[in-house]
Amino acid sequence: MKLFSEKIDNKVDVKKPESAPVTLKCGGCGKRMIADIVHAGDSVCPYCGHLFRQPAYKRIEAIVDSGTFIEIEAEAVSKDPIEFPGYKTKIASEQSKSKLSEGVIIGKATIKGVRTALAVMDSYFMMGSMGTVVGEKIVIITEFATLNRLPLVIFCASGGARMQEGIHSLLQMSRTTIALARHSAEKLLHINVLTHPTTGGVTASFAMQGDITIGEPKALIGFAGPRVIQQTTSEKLPEGFQMAESLLENGLIDKIVERKDMRNTLADLLALHSKADAPQVKKSVIKGVVDDVFKRNKED
Repeated sequence: MKLFSEKIDNKVDVKKPESAPVTLKCGGCGKRMIADIVHAGDSVCPYCGHLFRQPAYKRIEAIVDSGTFIEIEAEAVSKDPIEFPGYKTKIASEQSKSKLSEGVIIGKATIKGVRTALAVMDSYFMMGSMGTVVGEKIVIITEFATLNRLPLVIFCASGGARMQEGIHSLLQMSRTTIALARHSAEKLLHINVLTHPTTGGVTASFAMQGDITIGEPKALIGFAGPRVIQQTTSEKLPEGFQMAESLLENGLIDKIVERKDMRNTLADLLALHSKADAPQVKKSVIKGVVDDVFKRNKED
């Protein structure tokens, strides 16, 4: 006769130690913060106001009307066109870390009721570098906007062309430029928002083609980086060189907008260019842009 019908397990469950949370160091005050907490808001340092690089989906969530964003070409991935050593492994690693398939998210949404085509680059995926897939997705969303007669908003964040794809990545500069020229020929609005950093082949192509160009505070914007320029010229660069504030002063961008104000600013600009909504828009944002332009021209 069995006194006990249940089996006794002598094994003791040992819980694996939880991995430490990912932290970010503030470029302004130097304090370290937990990444998930930082990105739960606007990716802004609560101590000094410094802007962290913002993940693409978080930026979309902060800008568009809730529940309206429909992503296009979400599964597109790079195919290693020149069989660059280690590139496939690098792509897989970046996809695992960033939870993205590539360095740009495209789709359609509404911003305060105005239908808009949207592209948001993500510098957490290979520094937002432009390869064939990034270029193709920019072309697709631009042609989608042209076909459907929609305004186009592009958030730029990139280290430039992706070297692992060689000439194929450089060709995206002309492809995106041609697509945007067709969009412009239809007299449709194109707004670029330049975030930190926007450099290289992206700056040399679609990042500087907008009808209206907005910069985030203290964003690095240029072609070659300041270190390369300083080494090439053997001259000390002025303070604030290639920062958004310097570009505004020299007339290369139209306005600097704080992240917390970006949604309202874009909504006003889009509504002003939308015939249906134009009478209702507050023109304070536009007046600010115009005043900046006249001020700079007067100083010259």
